[in-house]
Amino acid sequence: MPFSAATTPLPVLILGGTTEASGLCRLLEHQAAFAPTLSLAGVTKNPHLPNIAVRIGGFGGVDGLKNWLRQHAIQAVIDATHPFAATMSQHAAKACADLALPLLRLERPAWHPTAEDQWHSVPSLTAAASLLADPAGYGRHPLRVFLTTGRKEVAPFCAAPQHTYLLRSIDAPDPTSLPPHTTCLSARGPFDYAAELAVMQAHHIDILVTKNSGGTATFPKLEAARTLHYPVIMVERPPQPICPRVDTPEKAMAWLQTHQTASTLRDV
Repeated sequence: MPFSAATTPLPVLILGGTTEASGLCRLLEHQAAFAPTLSLAGVTKNPHLPNIAVRIGGFGGVDGLKNWLRQHAIQAVIDATHPFAATMSQHAAKACADLALPLLRLERPAWHPTAEDQWHSVPSLTAAASLLADPAGYGRHPLRVFLTTGRKEVAPFCAAPQHTYLLRSIDAPDPTSLPPHTTCLSARGPFDYAAELAVMQAHHIDILVTKNSGGTATFPKLEAARTLHYPVIMVERPPQPICPRVDTPEKAMAWLQTHQTASTLRDV
């Protein structure tokens, strides 16, 4: 049954903070069949906000999220958080399971190395820092390290203080968390190949450390590292809860429309 003015819009919660979440919100801005709310953790200052309801801040764990979902009569949840926001994804999966709510994971595909890349995959930032500290790894000589792991996750690299770091982040990091020889570069993606090449050459970078976030916005740094024959320490994604998943906002929108139709038929 098509949506009509007499049909109640489907309340939807989008757990956001990614390009994919923003794309889905744009698709929903003029969709009368839905009443979406975008939830942001509040980590990034001055985020770009869509023209839908927005809440900023945590929920207070699984119980807090369940209470919020009940209070707002949410009928579907889309987890479009960052691939490394593992705690939020786990909370969403538990809350939705407890409340029998449909949950969809909207997540961009991970990056994969080519034959020309020199990747060293590690399971965590601590493991990446250990590889830089270990004389059997990259700790033999001081290196110039390009860190693109986020401003809140720099402390592990204090374990490898012999290196010089270039840290790029959207917002400024806490100075007390930084290794002793760190230069901070404030920038927001997307980044292009020529600019990434120029940054690495200007700072005489020897090695890139990044997280496997996927997507196109920050991929050019990997292309630049490949051109310059730089090794890359790649922090792989943490495990995600098992649930249906899609990789584009358009597919998430189609999933929502399916649930909206089913909900409308139930109400008839």
